[in-house]
Amino acid sequence: MRSFDFAPLNRATVGFDQIADLMDRVMANDVGQSSYPPYNIEKTAADAYRISIAVAGFSEADLSVEVRDHALIVSARKAEEDGARTYLHRGIATRAFERRFTLADHVRVTGATHENGMLHIDLKREVPEALKPRRIQIASAAPSQAAPADADVVEAKAVN
Repeated sequence: MRSFDFAPLNRATVGFDQIADLMDRVMANDVGQSSYPPYNIEKTAADAYRISIAVAGFSEADLSVEVRDHALIVSARKAEEDGARTYLHRGIATRAFERRFTLADHVRVTGATHENGMLHIDLKREVPEALKPRRIQIASAAPSQAAPADADVVEAKAVN
């Protein structure tokens, strides 16, 4: 059993609450993390991502995709069958699940599609203009117009 106390970290830092919360969530979810359903995360462009989840046996009505508190929550619940089917072998798991993905700042879900037993969720990172790096142009200092350049020069008179 792993147990870490992050209290000293919280006392010595300011503004890193999200990091401490993320560490707590990771440590809490580490135990018994289910691998069902399998999924892929791919980078489709410089600021675009796609999460693909294998949801064989689920229809679009059975699936739910929700964004809440910087987390993408994908869940599925299969409607109850009437019991008319008798399976000799049941290898396709259609048990209910909930899968959570923590989203970084400025990442938003742009869409979701369901095709061929796969649920594809598209994400895009959109950094606001105010947070993007910007280049500051350096201007050369112009000589002051108020005082002539020769104002500090004192005339020397010849002595002798």
